[in-house]
Amino acid sequence: MDLIDKLGQITGPSHVFSEIKGGKYGSDWTGVYQFSPLAVVRPANTSEVSEILKLANREKLSVVPMSGNTGLAGGTYAEGSIVLSLERMNRIREIRNSSRIAVVEAGVVLSSLHAAVDDHDLIFPMTFGARGSAMIGGMLSTNAGGSNVLKYGNTRDLCLGLEVVLPTGEIMDIMSELHKDNSGYNLKHLVIGAEGTLGIITAAVLKLSPKPKAEATAMLATASLDEALHILNRLQSATDGSVQAFEYMPGAYIDAFCAHFPAKKAPFEVRYETNIMVDLGSTMGAMCDTDATGKTKLTELLEEVLAEEYEGGAVLDAVVAQNEAQRQEMWERREAAAEVTITRRPIVANDIAVPLDRVSAFVSEMEQRLQTIDPGGKAVSVAHLGDGNIHYTVWPASEDAQVHSNIVEEVEELVLSLGGSFSAEHGIGLSKLPSMTRRKNQVAMQVMCQIKATLDPNNILNPQKVIPSKV
Repeated sequence: MDLIDKLGQITGPSHVFSEIKGGKYGSDWTGVYQFSPLAVVRPANTSEVSEILKLANREKLSVVPMSGNTGLAGGTYAEGSIVLSLERMNRIREIRNSSRIAVVEAGVVLSSLHAAVDDHDLIFPMTFGARGSAMIGGMLSTNAGGSNVLKYGNTRDLCLGLEVVLPTGEIMDIMSELHKDNSGYNLKHLVIGAEGTLGIITAAVLKLSPKPKAEATAMLATASLDEALHILNRLQSATDGSVQAFEYMPGAYIDAFCAHFPAKKAPFEVRYETNIMVDLGSTMGAMCDTDATGKTKLTELLEEVLAEEYEGGAVLDAVVAQNEAQRQEMWERREAAAEVTITRRPIVANDIAVPLDRVSAFVSEMEQRLQTIDPGGKAVSVAHLGDGNIHYTVWPASEDAQVHSNIVEEVEELVLSLGGSFSAEHGIGLSKLPSMTRRKNQVAMQVMCQIKATLDPNNILNPQKVIPSKV
């Protein structure tokens, strides 16, 4: 009996098939990593996932879990492996208003969860551009970030419990609904961010938040990034911590956005170098009160702070959204970043984090270093400025792969000198294995190797990812 038949006995034959290189299950989202899987299998429940892994472990076949496949680091590369797609495991099992939790399967699409909890006057606050296809299992496996981390935290911070199938096929039920539990090692956090190398997440208990009753969004141009950080802190104080997102888009990115979407508008008539999108949300009654024109107190506070900073010279220009359509226009400009930057070739993409007060130093210093390494190279970065996460993307002038590698190494050197990390929210996958080799603490990597070997002695789950082969 061949592999397709064996898998078909578990899931039914219609849910097992072959895939060609570059097909839906034979490529990552960027198209950089293309592969030919041994087979694609689409289980319907946790028991079927368990049986698939038992089979793979017995026969020492590698398995690569795939959710929405929106990652940018090559984490779903599956040459000669079984692709285990979680797309059929897409039930929202339960939404509990009183405890503000959702119990979901790993294949639930983020936007579907948004819509479901909206009916309960709640939100699942994680959001980013790929929300229409990204799935909960993949988000947990990569500890996805996004635009609202400033207020609500990463995916890790929004998860209470997990159901995980281990490489042996054993099912680890840690579907806790507790906010406090000190009963031994926190295995949930071990699995979250492991990129499917330690187990396959099949379900999760997620934390929900009350839906904001008032929201206010604006685009502003500031004199510098340091002035932008000052404005962020002022807004946090003035609005009792209501800033949900604080996003940086430099002039080069705005230029690229308008070139890519000719029908779209730049945020201002004048071109500015430092453009910020700020988004506020509040459930507080005082912030939600409206004046005779229908303007909320939250919007009034935003306008007051921006007006004062304009008078002081920190704000050069500002536009406050007057309706939902204008809010969405501002959000669309930021959320198009992956399409605008990643799809061009060649590119050098970096996903880094530095302390908030060192973002400006990174941007200015790296611009000088870039022109030394690759004269004519162009940075088209965007940043979650409120949490220090910079997507430092370069369109190099040189086609030389060594020059591209030199750019990455220079970014790493600068980031680490500023107390930052070479990986903020996209994970390691394949693309950042060289960075792990160069920069990760050796003792930490040895511990990671020991954990991997203990849980997955046959190295079947997403092998050759996250941990370099030579440690």
